[in-house]
Amino acid sequence: MQTWNYIEYGAWALSALFGLYIVVDWIRTDTTYSEDVLTSSREGELEAMTEEKRG
Repeated sequence: MQTWNYIEYGAWALSALFGLYIVVDWIRTDTTYSEDVLTSSREGELEAMTEEKRG
């Protein structure tokens, strides 16, 4: 049963590391790019151009 406790602690540690990575990446992305770039809809523009060519 002791092995399962170690596995559980390892899983919690990995979860904490992934969470920390997400927060660091979020802050890095937020400081690197402006709000205009982050909220742009480039995929929507590409989709609209594709539909124009079909129709």
